[in-house]
Amino acid sequence: MIISQLSIAPVGKGISLSKYVKIVLNALLKNNIKFQTNDMATIIETEDLDTLFNVVKEAHNAVLKSGSKRVITELKIDERRDKNVILGKKVESVK
Repeated sequence: MIISQLSIAPVGKGISLSKYVKIVLNALLKNNIKFQTNDMATIIETEDLDTLFNVVKEAHNAVLKSGSKRVITELKIDERRDKNVILGKKVESVK
């Protein structure tokens, strides 16, 4: 299982980015991806890299299609093969 952190932001579109966050979240929902959004990024759970990269590409392109001329996408990936990890388990382990 892969847990990743995704942030996609258009450049030059003002201060509030909530419209673009919604575009990204809609792409995740459309693809049945498990995720949690926080104040700085969205945490995603996928079974494999192909699924992750495909949905990130779709979300990135959706922000471009919304009229943005420039988009910065940041992706951090944590892939564990020694045990099955799921969204929220890391936070649970430190409580």
